[in-house]
Amino acid sequence: MRIVGGAWRSRRIRFAPHASLRPTPDRVRETLFNWLGQDLTGFTCLDLFAGSGALGFEAASRGAKHVVMVERDRAAYAALERNKAALEADQVELARADALEFLRRDRTEYDVIFLDPPFGAGYGDRLLPLLPPRIAPQGRIYYESGGRMEWPPGWAVQKEGRAGQVVFQLVKRT
Repeated sequence: MRIVGGAWRSRRIRFAPHASLRPTPDRVRETLFNWLGQDLTGFTCLDLFAGSGALGFEAASRGAKHVVMVERDRAAYAALERNKAALEADQVELARADALEFLRRDRTEYDVIFLDPPFGAGYGDRLLPLLPPRIAPQGRIYYESGGRMEWPPGWAVQKEGRAGQVVFQLVKRT
């Protein structure tokens, strides 16, 4: 998989093949970062279900000052470590943890939170109550899933797209 923009444009990242690993396609990442404005200089980002690391490394490549990537799977985490070292990505912090447990104990506010949980695992409803204290006042959430997420009052979908079986949304607190 290649990074599509920023300082590491066209650099490849490698990840462990895994049945549940579904990296965000290049075209979807291009759309997302067009929505975010390409340049994330100074942003603090959270890639909560990092998997391949495509979203987190893309954010770091585009100037994010700090990117936290959370991954529970041992093989996927090891691949993230190798990619971080190969890219010399000092602004990337890796955490090997369960996503929900990480959110419960973390105290950081993020400008962008990338949420790409395993499809069909029912994370949406479990994540919603944990997100408000983690998102900065003008922050946005990227949510990728197998179907359209209906957000409760207090949240607004700013942009939405579909690529094959993937629905992706950019969401903001209201």
